[in-house]
Amino acid sequence: MVEPDSVLILHSNDQMVRNGDQYYPYRQSSEFFYLTGIEQEMSVLLLCPGHKDKSKIEQLFIRKPDPKLETWEGRKLTREEAGRISGINYVHWTEDFEPVSRELIVENKNIYCSTREQVKFRPDYPSRDERYLIRLKEVYPAHQYRRLTPLLWQLRSKKEPEEVKMIKEAIKITGEGFRKVLSMVRNGIREYEIEAVLTYEFIRNGASGHAYAPIIASGENACYLHYIQNNREIRQGQLILMDFGAEYGNYAADCTRTIPVNGKFSKRQLEIYEACLRLYRYAGSLIRPGTTIEKINRQVWKRSEEEHIRLGLYSRDDVKSQKKENPMYRKHLMHGIAHFIGLDVHDAGQVKRPLEEGMILTCEPGIYIPAENTGVRLENNLLVTKDGNLNLMEAIPLEPDEIETLMNSG
Repeated sequence: MVEPDSVLILHSNDQMVRNGDQYYPYRQSSEFFYLTGIEQEMSVLLLCPGHKDKSKIEQLFIRKPDPKLETWEGRKLTREEAGRISGINYVHWTEDFEPVSRELIVENKNIYCSTREQVKFRPDYPSRDERYLIRLKEVYPAHQYRRLTPLLWQLRSKKEPEEVKMIKEAIKITGEGFRKVLSMVRNGIREYEIEAVLTYEFIRNGASGHAYAPIIASGENACYLHYIQNNREIRQGQLILMDFGAEYGNYAADCTRTIPVNGKFSKRQLEIYEACLRLYRYAGSLIRPGTTIEKINRQVWKRSEEEHIRLGLYSRDDVKSQKKENPMYRKHLMHGIAHFIGLDVHDAGQVKRPLEEGMILTCEPGIYIPAENTGVRLENNLLVTKDGNLNLMEAIPLEPDEIETLMNSG
């Protein structure tokens, strides 16, 4: 809940320099896009919810079109276009932001700004919002500064029907890419050839590309959780762990499948795969309103001990004598089982927040055995419903016999 006498300020993402005079392809800040639908750089959102003047409650500032710039980069938004996209009636040029915002800031006592608050991620450089916040505190030291990010996380963690539709389309495209991969895998190709096929299928089907750097990990590479080099030769007898997902309308899919290079699981590979599949089904049964990701993690980690013992990775006596701070399961399952997904692949949300209808989570247990140069992870995206959850990736092959059939069908 926003406090009275408050101003909320949110900036678009920076254009990120690739090298020389080149930028990386632009991707809007998820928070800014969520509130405005605007994908253009150098934009600012200014909100003053309690203002008596309707023209001051919601204001959007965009880059003024310049014919010379547009000759090089293409058309920029007009104020009318930005208003239609965002639903905001009062759209101004970015050059007017300072005098307009100054008046509102002086009239109010609280300023809400966004900062990066991902627990496990902190880049070395400050965002546009964080740089602006530093300047604000120098100019207005007597104001009270509030955190905008937790408020946005509360909103973003539950998906609107329109958002679910976008994620479903990202998932559909992801599945089409996976089916294409099943038809082309063979001994001797490189991991990046699979990545290239996924890239082609994603873009060909209307996605902007990958929602994150894809993991195409054959053999022992599957035991490195964020292996993205994707440059090794794929050899007969290996498994390939593929963690991939299309981005559609800025919304992500996040899928993991593990397949045999030669089109058929060996006896041992199938044992590991089916153990992971049992963990997946157990984890999926836990995802429902009222529980938390933190609780799900603990329950699945505990259940994973049974599967590890069944696979001969350690014994019950090892579990009895294990140290509390270094449990046996962590040697073969060292990550969480679920995370929120949406505009970010690791989307806004907290592991201790009770799940609610409308949230979308991944479900992704894994079993990693470095001594056998093998790793298996299986991942789907689940929509939390009133009574449990709905698997949005039901159409993407998961059962081992279905994968084998598709790999050998043509």
